Amino acid sequence: MPLISLRNVTKSFPPGRRGEPLVHAIDNVSLDIEAGEIYGIIGYSGAGKSTLVRLINALEKATSGDIIVDGHQVTNVPDRQLRTLRLDIGMIFQQFNLFSAKTVWNNVAYPLRVAGRTRDEIQARVTELLDFVGLADKASNYPEQLSGGQKQRVGIARALATSPKILLADEATSALDPETTHEVLRLLRRVNEELGITIVVITHEMDVIQTLATKVAVMDSGRIVEQGDVFDVFSNPREASSQRFVSTVVRGIPAPDELAALRERHRGRIVTFSFRDGDSSQASVFLELAAAGIEFELIYGGINDIRGRAFGHLTLALTGADSVIDTTLHHMAGRITVKELA
Repeated sequence: MPLISLRNVTKSFPPGRRGEPLVHAIDNVSLDIEAGEIYGIIGYSGAGKSTLVRLINALEKATSGDIIVDGHQVTNVPDRQLRTLRLDIGMIFQQFNLFSAKTVWNNVAYPLRVAGRTRDEIQARVTELLDFVGLADKASNYPEQLSGGQKQRVGIARALATSPKILLADEATSALDPETTHEVLRLLRRVNEELGITIVVITHEMDVIQTLATKVAVMDSGRIVEQGDVFDVFSNPREASSQRFVSTVVRGIPAPDELAALRERHRGRIVTFSFRDGDSSQASVFLELAAAGIEFELIYGGINDIRGRAFGHLTLALTGADSVIDTTLHHMAGRITVKELA
């Protein structure tokens, strides 16, 4: 059984004005997240990502459908039962949501006090967590004395305080600079690998999904339009929303205006070679072109790597005898996707 399962879930809000239709923030969503996964949910602003994560921990109640978390139904259950359920779900936020008047130590200790843990239990657990996130020397500091990355690490420690099975990260790196983002992502990977915690990452940043997640769902207008392994969705996106996201991290085949600009700057025939894990390598393509006496220049594109699996598109300008180019491209087409751009 999946750790988190949504079936035909809808969340509707009243219209802004009388006579307008209901607003479906979540529209008939079905989704399974297995224990131990890092599952990314990506979409542009207004896609419904944050509403979806609030449904998982019942901060919002679904209008219809079923949400099962660790074998427990979370829709339409009493608040007392929800409080118990939420002990197994930690959450970190874009703006950290720390208590400004509490020290780092007391921020992390807060959920343990609420859960009724003893003083000795709190002492041991906070010490353990501050060491885990690398902030043992900041225990007596206040949030205003910390950097953004340090604040988020406090947020992660606090979210882990009650030893949850699930960690929900809602745009957790959006307020951070790129270097600090990678530090936080490395920490989240440790949370998953060393503590065995399932992580659900809500983001609009494709780099976050590429770096951290194992599975991804793409949301658009309250619906999941595509889902699967991160490599499969990135390397072969089927839906327009997915293609737009992938284009932010992977340069694909040049658009018509880009192609026109390339033709002005480069002579020869322009050909795109699309690579996917298991195909011939870039190096073998370059060697084969050189062996055939074809001159080539890389003019567009790039190769991406997701957990050791490569994919991407390289557009080359080829110069040589047309018959030789034709024969070479035909030979390559059995091993790799080749497209000459008209």
